[in-house]
Amino acid sequence: MKDLGRLLRPQSIAVLGSGWAENVILQCQKMGFDGPIWPVHPKRDQVGGLRAYASLADLPGVPDATFIGVNRHATVDVVRDLAAMGAGGGICFASGWTEAGEAGLQADLVEAAGEMPILGPNCYGVINYLDGALLWPDQHGGQRVARGVALLSQSSNIILNLTMQARALPVAYVACLGNAAQVGLAELAGALLADPRVTAIGMYVEGIDDAPGFAALAEAARAAGKGVVCIKSGKTALSQATAASHTASLAGGGAASSAFLRQAGVAEVNTLAELVEVLKIFHTHGPQIGPRLCSLSCSGGEAGLVADLAAPHGIDFPEVAPSVAARLGEILGPIVTISNPLDYHTFIWGDGPRTTDVFRTMLADYDAGLFIIDPPRPDRCDPSSFQPALDSIVAAAKATCKPAFPVSSLPENFDEPLAQSLMQQGITPLMGLETALAALRAAQTAAGQAGWRPVQATPARETALLSEAEAKALLSAAGVAVPRGVSAPTLSGLDAAQLVPPFALKGLGFAHKTEAGAVRLGVTSLDGQAEMPGASGYLLEEMVSGAVAEVLLGLRRDPVYGLSLTLGMGGVTAEVLADTVTLIWPVTEVEVQGALRRLKLWPLLDGYRGRPRADVTALADMALRLGALMSADPGLEEIEINPVLLRESGAVAVDALVRRAI
Repeated sequence: MKDLGRLLRPQSIAVLGSGWAENVILQCQKMGFDGPIWPVHPKRDQVGGLRAYASLADLPGVPDATFIGVNRHATVDVVRDLAAMGAGGGICFASGWTEAGEAGLQADLVEAAGEMPILGPNCYGVINYLDGALLWPDQHGGQRVARGVALLSQSSNIILNLTMQARALPVAYVACLGNAAQVGLAELAGALLADPRVTAIGMYVEGIDDAPGFAALAEAARAAGKGVVCIKSGKTALSQATAASHTASLAGGGAASSAFLRQAGVAEVNTLAELVEVLKIFHTHGPQIGPRLCSLSCSGGEAGLVADLAAPHGIDFPEVAPSVAARLGEILGPIVTISNPLDYHTFIWGDGPRTTDVFRTMLADYDAGLFIIDPPRPDRCDPSSFQPALDSIVAAAKATCKPAFPVSSLPENFDEPLAQSLMQQGITPLMGLETALAALRAAQTAAGQAGWRPVQATPARETALLSEAEAKALLSAAGVAVPRGVSAPTLSGLDAAQLVPPFALKGLGFAHKTEAGAVRLGVTSLDGQAEMPGASGYLLEEMVSGAVAEVLLGLRRDPVYGLSLTLGMGGVTAEVLADTVTLIWPVTEVEVQGALRRLKLWPLLDGYRGRPRADVTALADMALRLGALMSADPGLEEIEINPVLLRESGAVAVDALVRRAI
């Protein structure tokens, strides 16, 4: 692990280049950086109004951080010279490396840096709002803070846009990775979180280079009371359309990344607005809020809207306890219906003590509360009548030590100065009802299992498909129940004497036998059965009876997260239903059964309308056995069983696709 301290928190800065270097100097001066800034330029006496030095060797000291704004070929030489003089690190701004087909040049850059940390190349740089140190060649929207969150991105433009937010989020650091040639995502995030003034970190992630390291980072952040929230881009993979297995098409894209983040205890969001709002929650309240929420508003329309918009996020509002309802009834009177969400009407509007009593009484019985409030815009209206309600939210939060969130229906209905004043009082205003609900759900993400790490990913490799007979022999040896059967290279070679009809007759050598017409069910005799064109052999099995459900179970090597497990409703309509859940290995039986309960069609497995219950415990046992098998045998690339037939007692793998590395 490299020491990034000098680069992120420099006491001296060197800048190379002309126009971009001048911008860096200007930004440092505007932000009040109080250390020396040393421009380096071979032909100019001054850069940005400061004395310029002809070379690095002429500098009066060794720079802690250097912004390298020269062309890519010169960048390699500069980095080599900085490393030799013991500099603290550099920002490699120039583009034209691996992203432009110049992998060799990027390798030369990494070699030149040695142990000196560099960010990039193709990287905008770092902003340190805590100390006023900016290695940043452009405008930005931030300001000096004493403590705040870190923003980290693999896209410079995304993070530049985030600095322009007007949602009262205090930002301590902004950092870009660029090509991440030497310092990776987890390493840079860990260095930012190591600063005690950083309260949480938000990341825009295009790719995770070290999944075990990232999981370790998330666990360490939780232990330090700091939340991690991510947007993971690249969830739509065109390769899913041509995937050879059901599992590959259903578990591709964002399913594996979302499973990984959830199991690592990282909150995941879909929009930049949600990212900002979750970071505000984490900044004020730490990495997790409780699931029991209440909502209060002075309008029945708002109460109904909250309930409707919360449902898609899996947020419900538990009923009000009888004792709490009784007290609220005493305060509000008989006309108000006590419920959650609560419409407290306008009877108490402007009455600070009664409003505080209502807010405090309701909030005390929940983990956190939403207070729907849209202060009038101060440029055209007088918002003073809303102050008693805002003061009551603050008072209720302090009295109960519970998070209280003022939530505006529209994001623009909280002006930034008001939001900042509330944040300074430990109250987090959330801007925009839909965004607020998504952020609150993300902020409920539980911590990962202690010590959980995904298995190491393997590089892409050539694989071969085992025959179904070979696959089922492998499953049977692992303790997985399969139908009794016989196989042979030809139809005439099948010996059905030891089996009990009816049979399933299958042609071997197909990834998808149904589409190839290579499955015949309900066969009572082999007499008169025609050959199956393209079959490399045949498998004859006893048909399984007593099934109450068909499910899919698939495990596959993931190029980033090691090994994924996908479970869902199966059969030939698996892709049509697309009702699956994905986990990243290792998992426990409790996690598998919990994942199954997230299926939309879970009620069909759980005795819906008098149906027999499927033995999901047997399914979980099968998943654990096969996960252990793949974990122990790195040559196995993929195992898919579609379907697994679930009985009221037991589970049988009736179809199997197994790929092994060549």
